Amino acid sequence: MLVNIQDLIDDKRFTKIIIHSKQKDIIKFLSEGYSFEAIFSGFFNGSDNYVLAFYKTNERRSSVNWVKEDQIIKDVVSKGRDYQLSAVPSAYHFRRANVRDARQLAELYAKVFDVYPTPMNDWNYVSKVLEGDTIFFIVETEHKIVSAASADIDREFGNAELTDCATLPEHRKYGLIKRLLIRLEDELRQEHIYNAYSIARALSFGMNAAFYQLNYSYRGRLINNCYIYDKLEDMNVWVKDLSKST
Repeated sequence: MLVNIQDLIDDKRFTKIIIHSKQKDIIKFLSEGYSFEAIFSGFFNGSDNYVLAFYKTNERRSSVNWVKEDQIIKDVVSKGRDYQLSAVPSAYHFRRANVRDARQLAELYAKVFDVYPTPMNDWNYVSKVLEGDTIFFIVETEHKIVSAASADIDREFGNAELTDCATLPEHRKYGLIKRLLIRLEDELRQEHIYNAYSIARALSFGMNAAFYQLNYSYRGRLINNCYIYDKLEDMNVWVKDLSKST
């Protein structure tokens, strides 16, 4: 396996190689120069998933916002887990999305993100995602989608990634994303999926606070992991055992 990975390392197009490993293989990768970054607890049907990375350039290895991101985590924790959901005006309606929502969802993601890891601004791509094993919940007002979030289910390993969280700026004061995440968790339990995780922008106080307040556990940070929002960013790993939480 390491021989095949070496081919990627030798390919000059790549500046970071990311490995998802079981515990028994960690030492092997560390001895080959990989760095440990995070743990997705319970990812493999209850067994942990260890994320390691091999960097080919100092630029990709260096995070200019690391200290600031550490402080965000400290500030999130200092606020505690007690919270009250904001009152939502009656004009806002929550429901599960379907394929007919693809165009409006694509428009939402195009407005919220200048850059995104997947082409969520392409309604054809969104349609295919909706037809797959991904659950979307949305918030509508005046027949327009103003907020959305999804759960991408991996039935083989019994987990789901909570992702694609987006709210138009003028609608962010009501805590819509937190309500959507709660609905997604309930849906996952009905699907007998009990391991939920997410990677949140390390620079986003709001998203990290939302996961912490919903009893997710912080499990590390992925350096310069993906292009999102407007640049290459660090991502925090959050994990929750839905079988133990309501």
